[in-house]
Amino acid sequence: MQRWIKLPDGRFVDANRIMYIGKVETYPRIDEDGNDLGQGYNVNIGTDISRDNQLTLMGSKDEVLTVLKQILGTPAA
Repeated sequence: MQRWIKLPDGRFVDANRIMYIGKVETYPRIDEDGNDLGQGYNVNIGTDISRDNQLTLMGSKDEVLTVLKQILGTPAA
């Protein structure tokens, strides 16, 4: 049975096809004018062993955490 999860960028992924979740990394975010937007978070998600089937999930701490909780099957608050 498929379990679709919506990513922050609008795409969907079947949570049952995910084979691995990488380490969450942080990076500084800035806009076009050089203003500080705070910390950004990203994590690599793989639906297969090959690199062609790897997604990079980017967003705020809450967005990334919500998607990871959905993938792992815990209810999002």
